Amino acid sequence: MRDHSPAGTGARNIGIGRIVLEGRALVALAVIVVLFAALSPTYLSADNLIVMTRHVAVNAIIALGMLMVILTGGIDLSVGSIVGLSGVVAGALLQGWNLSLIDVVVYPKVWVVVVIALGVGTLVGLINGILVTRFKVAPFVATLGMMYVARGSAMLIADGKTFPRLQGSPELGNTGFAKVGLGRILGVPMGVWIMVVIAVVAFALLSRRPFGRWLYAVGGNARAAELSGVPVRRVERRVYVLSGFAAAVVGLVIASELTAATPQTGESYELNAIAAVVIGGAALSGGRGNVRGTLIGAFVIGFLSDGLVSVGVSTFWQMVIKGLVIIAAVALDQFQQRIKRPVAPAAGGESPGADAGGGQPVGTLPVELEPRKPTKGKN
Repeated sequence: MRDHSPAGTGARNIGIGRIVLEGRALVALAVIVVLFAALSPTYLSADNLIVMTRHVAVNAIIALGMLMVILTGGIDLSVGSIVGLSGVVAGALLQGWNLSLIDVVVYPKVWVVVVIALGVGTLVGLINGILVTRFKVAPFVATLGMMYVARGSAMLIADGKTFPRLQGSPELGNTGFAKVGLGRILGVPMGVWIMVVIAVVAFALLSRRPFGRWLYAVGGNARAAELSGVPVRRVERRVYVLSGFAAAVVGLVIASELTAATPQTGESYELNAIAAVVIGGAALSGGRGNVRGTLIGAFVIGFLSDGLVSVGVSTFWQMVIKGLVIIAAVALDQFQQRIKRPVAPAAGGESPGADAGGGQPVGTLPVELEPRKPTKGKN
């Protein structure tokens, strides 16, 4: 028998509202595409879509690393500076490594340059993890400090200048760096393929490995997770390492695309990454979020930015609009959490655990991979 009571109607309305809220990133992306396609005839052209997707890939790679950190309830403000530092390290090495003690200039091969640059970014991430886990520095403070350290190091290495012409020289055997970002497979830029590979690895890590369950457990309640046998400190340290590695990958891709490296590269990238994760449905308090939502969030940020450029909106207004979008995403997330609480008891015999406790959005990872979320505890 149908329930025509006001209470039943209210419950149905809340249910529809929840579905719309939880799919807000996809709805926002659809609105952006339709709006700018109507305003700009070239917005959905094949060439422009490839360019926009290449821009999205840069934000998405960093955002996937940021997702790992945010799932544990942390934050990483140093990723933008790691982007600049890794690119500068690659540029400096391709210009020649001056061994002053023996008066020799070494020109390492591209694969050596890539490994060293990735290692530098990963090392910065490891330092972040050690500061947070061993020295108990708040993630915001630790990564803010390392943001300045990494950016300052890039400035010192480059002496504030740009390393140009990174194509290398056949005589020196250091050519091929441009393929890292400008190369194409099946007509798709390498940066996009790198994004796909990292997304697949991140999805497998979160959904198929114990490490993924540990992330959600730590973000839900670090103290309870520790009492359950989860290696909380090791998990937290590793997510910062992964975030640093992802940022270093982006630094290499950008330097390759530009065939130049500048220490200013990556400024404000950390904000784009956080915005993509939040728009994708992750909770800044930890314990909730997934790869699919983060990718959609990155597309929202990327397609919005390129759309504003295509219709001639000034850079200043772009910043204002992007800030409003971030605020709206966080506000909607808070509203979504508030309307969830009264709905669970109305489900009758259904268990409220995964909905009211875990905050698990529709279509996220299975319930057992996102442990029930009790009251937030401190680690």
